Amino acid sequence: MATRHTTHQTDAMTETQSTHTQATDYDVVVIGAGPVGENVADRTRAAGLSTAVVESELVGGECSYWACMPSKALLRPVLAQADARRLPGLSASVQGPLDTAAVLARRDSFTSGWKDDGQVRWLEGTGADLYRGQGRLSGPRTVTVTGPDGRRSVLTARHAVAVCTGSRAQLPDLPGLDEVRPWTSREATSARSAPGRLVVVGGGVVAVEMACAWQALGSRVTVLVRGDGLLGRMEPFAGELVAEALTEAGADVRTGTSVKAVTRENGTVVVLTDTGDRIEADEILFATGRAPRTDDIGLETIGLEPGSWLDVDDSLRVTGHDWLYAVGDVNHRALLTHQGKYQARIAGAAIVTRAAGEPVQAEKWGAHTATADHAAVPQVVFTDPEAASVGLTLAEAEQAGHRVRAVDVDLSSVAGASLYGDGYRGRARMVIDLEEEIVRGVTLVGPGVGELIHAATVAVAGRVPVGRLWHAVPSYPTISEVWLRLLEAYRDA
Repeated sequence: MATRHTTHQTDAMTETQSTHTQATDYDVVVIGAGPVGENVADRTRAAGLSTAVVESELVGGECSYWACMPSKALLRPVLAQADARRLPGLSASVQGPLDTAAVLARRDSFTSGWKDDGQVRWLEGTGADLYRGQGRLSGPRTVTVTGPDGRRSVLTARHAVAVCTGSRAQLPDLPGLDEVRPWTSREATSARSAPGRLVVVGGGVVAVEMACAWQALGSRVTVLVRGDGLLGRMEPFAGELVAEALTEAGADVRTGTSVKAVTRENGTVVVLTDTGDRIEADEILFATGRAPRTDDIGLETIGLEPGSWLDVDDSLRVTGHDWLYAVGDVNHRALLTHQGKYQARIAGAAIVTRAAGEPVQAEKWGAHTATADHAAVPQVVFTDPEAASVGLTLAEAEQAGHRVRAVDVDLSSVAGASLYGDGYRGRARMVIDLEEEIVRGVTLVGPGVGELIHAATVAVAGRVPVGRLWHAVPSYPTISEVWLRLLEAYRDA
């Protein structure tokens, strides 16, 4: 067992000690203490492996402080108000604007004021050692940590190093962009007040969620989308319904539009588009993609390209390195917190199995499998209306060579939808493999559909035969009755 060096000990180091380099052996070293790294460490510690975790920012990572939690804290009042406004008897009571200051204060509580004390206590409660500082590979199975005070710690891993450093916002190559001080997802989720005018560049999840949030919190939002619609990785109708709702809420959604130049003049952001428009705003958010946070973790010392996505097998082990694992966003398989945590469970099982000298089985099923499956990746977009999907879209299934049929249902026809209030709008699609008679993918759009997607995930991940789904009876009156309507549409087609 390695000697423990907690954060408290590190903070107590004297100026003389800060220049000392100390070497410590562990079974496992984890770089990155977001949800993914935390889960890898939890699994390896539970199996009795000594584990060190290295974090350069806040324990809890992007999800806890700049992504999932603060963004959903911003959006929940927006969706609750939208739901209430659809209900006769309640709508008249909620016609005023949201209390922006109260929403932001509640958002702050979700991030614990951007302090990680609670997360640190949880991590150290697992028995893992936390090292604060920049962790860099310095050769095979070796990580050198440079702490905030300059102190260096060399950590060697007997069995595995897990890179769990996540991803960061990728900004476009526009001259002078640094001087504009653009927002990324971090600034959009942590802003202290609503800008009067906000330009959002992009049409993906971050773009539409933040456009929805800040429009409702008092900003005049303009969305600039290079492509022909929003949410391009979902079925086309998902983006269409979300764009329609954003427009009705007051946002200006412009498709087929790219930013040609952007400057800040006397505090005002000036955006020039390729369509010849000039747009003025107080802030501009670029939500135009993600890049791996692997540029400063020493990949060059083991023959890998700094700043690259890391290629892995289904046990999350990096190609060509039998001791190195890349878990979560850094392997580019699915840039979602829940999928990263799933991968962490798989990687943890693989590390523990190999540490015991046992082979990792190729079997994909079972609670302790060490092989990841990515056929059923669910996602929820917390806009009004919500959009949720899992598995393949119709186009993706056809491109993959499957013989499929898509069946569509208007969600407003489901009895449970009427309980959500007047004017419910939504749509559901199920993509069925005609040869195997299983569900390849499901997309749902409408208020409340985020809570339906796990049932769809079970159907896709479990490859449940369509014939058996007839016997999974949905409760009445809930919007889960859409499953029955989809099966009827398939039968009657």
